[in-house]
Amino acid sequence: MKRELLLLGFLLLLANTIFAQIKVSGVVLDKTNEPIPYANVYFKASSEGVITDENGKFYLESQNNHSIIVVSFVGFATEEIPLEKAVTYNMKVVLNDSQELKEVVLYSGKTSKKNNPALDILRKIWERRRKNGLKMFDQYQYDKYEKVEFDMNTIDSAFMASKIFRGMEFIFKHVDTSSVTGKTYLPIFINESLSEVYGDNTTNSEKEIQQANKNSGFSDNQQIIAFVKDLYADYDIYNNYLKFFDKDFVSPLSRTGINVYNYVLHDSTYIEDKWCYNIVFYPRRKNELTFKGNFWVNDTTFAIKKISMAASKGANINWVKDIYIEQEFDVLNDSVFLLKRDHMMSDFALRKKEESKGVYGKRTTLFRDYEFDIEKPKDFYAKEVNYYNDSVHKRSEEYWAYNRFESLNKDEKAVYKMLDTLKTVPKFKRMYTLVATLGSGYYQMGNFDYGPIFSSFGYNDVEGLRLRTGGRTYFGQNDPWRIEGYTAYGFKDDQFKYGVSGKWMVDKKKRIILAGGTRRDVEQIGVSLTGSTDVLGRSFASSALFASGDNSKLTSVNFSNFSVEIEPLKNVVFRANTSYRTLKSASYDTFRLDYFIDPNDPSKGTKGYVEQLEYGLLIDYTPGRRTIGYGVERSDVDSDDYTRLYLNFSHGIDGVTSNDFNYRKLQFYYRQPILVGGFGRFFTTLEAGKIFGEVPLGLMGVIPGNQSYFIIPNTYNLMNYYEFVADEYVSLHLEHNFNGRLFSRIPLLRDLNLREIVGVKGVYGTVSDDNRRLNASSIDYRAPEDIYWEYHAGIGNIFRVFRIDFAWRGNYLNLPDANKFTVKGVFGFHF
Repeated sequence: MKRELLLLGFLLLLANTIFAQIKVSGVVLDKTNEPIPYANVYFKASSEGVITDENGKFYLESQNNHSIIVVSFVGFATEEIPLEKAVTYNMKVVLNDSQELKEVVLYSGKTSKKNNPALDILRKIWERRRKNGLKMFDQYQYDKYEKVEFDMNTIDSAFMASKIFRGMEFIFKHVDTSSVTGKTYLPIFINESLSEVYGDNTTNSEKEIQQANKNSGFSDNQQIIAFVKDLYADYDIYNNYLKFFDKDFVSPLSRTGINVYNYVLHDSTYIEDKWCYNIVFYPRRKNELTFKGNFWVNDTTFAIKKISMAASKGANINWVKDIYIEQEFDVLNDSVFLLKRDHMMSDFALRKKEESKGVYGKRTTLFRDYEFDIEKPKDFYAKEVNYYNDSVHKRSEEYWAYNRFESLNKDEKAVYKMLDTLKTVPKFKRMYTLVATLGSGYYQMGNFDYGPIFSSFGYNDVEGLRLRTGGRTYFGQNDPWRIEGYTAYGFKDDQFKYGVSGKWMVDKKKRIILAGGTRRDVEQIGVSLTGSTDVLGRSFASSALFASGDNSKLTSVNFSNFSVEIEPLKNVVFRANTSYRTLKSASYDTFRLDYFIDPNDPSKGTKGYVEQLEYGLLIDYTPGRRTIGYGVERSDVDSDDYTRLYLNFSHGIDGVTSNDFNYRKLQFYYRQPILVGGFGRFFTTLEAGKIFGEVPLGLMGVIPGNQSYFIIPNTYNLMNYYEFVADEYVSLHLEHNFNGRLFSRIPLLRDLNLREIVGVKGVYGTVSDDNRRLNASSIDYRAPEDIYWEYHAGIGNIFRVFRIDFAWRGNYLNLPDANKFTVKGVFGFHF
């Protein structure tokens, strides 16, 4: 999430409303002057209202003329307050204790789970939730219009007078006030799209065909587009859990909602000729991923007519101060409730204080023209591998004026022109370039990207201080070809290294890509069990600025590769490749890769380098993967959010060079992230492999150790480099991040929003007798035949950016130089 924070920070530095006729803000208190959270505030004789926050504060506005607001909460007398003017801020409302009849059941604080009419209605919602809306039909289709907008908020005179905006003062002509929070805001980005959506409930298939897309501001930045796409995931309010920002929030309609929410039957009235109940809900505990709000539900179908909710202020989520959601449903044929409008607003900020400045992210989605039971051929729902229609992004202004579901207000219209003008301002262009460089790691110079800048410096025991420079071609996010290269120099070994690679997508529809390249460098091999064909790849262990223990077991690698890949089905990639490599020790005095020329006759001597020709085939299946871009290279929307299965077969060919081997290698990799309801996220990583035939140390499976001070995925925290080797192995990593579920119940830790992590790792492997006899290296082969294992416990979200793990070795405790305990950390930016 590092790029997201950088992008939000940029928007903060630059740091879809309806123009309301009535605006009201204030605080609701009891007679002792204590705030009343979750009180209901609404315009009299309407369904327009809000719920006060944890501090009793509210903001309410409407396009319609209203003269009275009503403030109520169970256990208190309802107050009706006349509005003397259209805009009334900082209102103070005091509620007195209720004097209603004693037989009326009153609720305050935690509500009862018995004899609560709201829960009776909730149970009927559960019974009918799969029989409402689109679930009632075999097939469905509808049109969708979506508008996404980013706005700077809390704009004040001091902010506008800041030197950073000198020369850009014209942007402040577009400042307005939010209909949800009452804060001033300034639109800085807008994106619109029109789509046709088709679905089949009998096969659980859905397809969305985009008809038009229009945006302004940062439309050509791949990282920002990925962020916007990841920001707003679709959700179903009837599901038990709603996923926002990689977190599972408990839905107020969840079957487990009784355990985390208080429910109050607050009101009932006709809404569009339908008798509906109004139920208020709010959290039972602080710091959990929950909402507060209310919903209107029909009394016969028990379908939701309207729901409004805001995330709890204490929810354990970073960089997001507020989340507000509103959904409205239309009634079709007297009994079918269909989603008509979905609005979500997020208030991003570096701090959660009320006065802190931030960025609004708003999405408004409108739905219309529903049709049902029109069956499509099965192949209609097949996902396009790499479909890109350039005309979608070039619709005329007349097209948009005619096809928009609702007209843009004057600010939304003006933002297109304002942003186009802003991009011509030199100061803005410099700011934009800086953040784009930090986010992508590359500095763009025309059609050339210099970088990655974060790899410019490194250090290891062989090269000493290492300097690296390089770059790539870049004409746009959909480039059909790309060339990349680098050169590096080590001051200790006094040697230059280099690498160059090229990719060309010869068929866009099936993503047929030809790739090739060569690299000559110093590398820490054996830090990953599953092999990679990335020519320019280099492990963190090879150039970490700080490392523990001996870091001299490096290898000089000469690696060349050519590959052909195809993606015949969405997220299913086949790749065939041929490679040639030579391996030799980079520090022969302390580390050797030697092997016996004839294991049956050691007198024939040894050799210290490997020459090997190899061909291979791999299958990479990533269901659920979402990407940005249609060119030869794509960016993941979220690399931690999808399953991955990887199968790799390679065959080493003998008889081609004087020092090669005949072997077959099979490798399998499986990674599965699982969101466990409200209990966080569970990760499973399984790797298995076997080498058939004799191979020396350079081609052996080395169990990946970690001698850095940082957490590195798929390595073993307490294992040194080359501590264990194997020619057949099975490795399993299990880790669960509770996302603060446990700490939220501990009073002294609750407000720190820390997150607890636990995990265990284990590996089993063996080495054949033939490979043991072949070995003449400086490494005595040791295989984890007794299942090496270790476990760790960690605390994440320290200062919102740091995680620290404490790890213990489970066995092999008596080995020389065995690490029994370690502490490792990692910086990261996560919601």
